[in-house]
Amino acid sequence: MQPTATVLVYSDDSNTREQVRLATGRRPAPDVPVVEFVECATPAAVIKELDRGGIDVCVLDGEAVPMGGMGVCRQIKDEIFDCPPVLLLIGRPQDAWLATWSRAEAAVTLPVEPVEFASALASLLRSRAALNA
Repeated sequence: MQPTATVLVYSDDSNTREQVRLATGRRPAPDVPVVEFVECATPAAVIKELDRGGIDVCVLDGEAVPMGGMGVCRQIKDEIFDCPPVLLLIGRPQDAWLATWSRAEAAVTLPVEPVEFASALASLLRSRAALNA
């Protein structure tokens, strides 16, 4: 297993990015690598970081402005070769169908609930590690 995993966090709200960092801690589960974060506040920054490579999982804020994480997710799934799995932060549980439309692999509601979030993130990190093995 690699020593670290890189998680891209996209939100225009620094408080949301902080919630993600705090819910993750050093690692979301004992059997996954220590997490390093790449924070992005704009869709252009997300594309730039994904083009650079090395991202293991993306966490996208569905409530971000001016472009929500659902639109960003759909775009990167179309444009980025070997796009990493996406965990979408959604405003309401009823928005889960939109997460499916955007092709996100997982979705959790805002505000971030640490146990639910860490479990979803760990699951995506495990699946990404299995694909790369």
